[in-house]
Amino acid sequence: MSTDTVTDRLARAKQLVDEFVQALFTRGELDAVDRYLAPQYVDHDPPVPDAPSGREALRRAAAMFRAAFPDWHSDLEQLVAEGDVVVERFTARGTHRGEFLGVPPTGGPVELAGINIFRIEDDLIVERWGRLDELGLLRRLGLVPAAVNAPTSP
Repeated sequence: MSTDTVTDRLARAKQLVDEFVQALFTRGELDAVDRYLAPQYVDHDPPVPDAPSGREALRRAAAMFRAAFPDWHSDLEQLVAEGDVVVERFTARGTHRGEFLGVPPTGGPVELAGINIFRIEDDLIVERWGRLDELGLLRRLGLVPAAVNAPTSP
């Protein structure tokens, strides 16, 4: 395979991931799940508790975030592609306007940083692994107190 072909394939894979994230999480297009995720999609780290397996976990997460944070948007920090894998580092932000995890709306800003690893096959996303700063999100919502500095020894 020529270098141009590999470069083009990696650029298309990165574009696919970016388009999916922007459609689902920034614009709230819940049908993006059907357009970008393969029917056999596997989510190794479902983003919401008690979510159904597969594509519905991401659809449910996006709906939950959009209901609580109507202006929710994901800012791409970095995309890296190699082989059939694209790694996305992002920071998502929104204003807390609806109930979220039992917390009534505060009207304040919320931020969530994270990293997702997507595997691409036949121009569709077939797998996802992810790590989100859930602790930071819970702190911003007031569900977890801010860390207390441990006393230092003299």
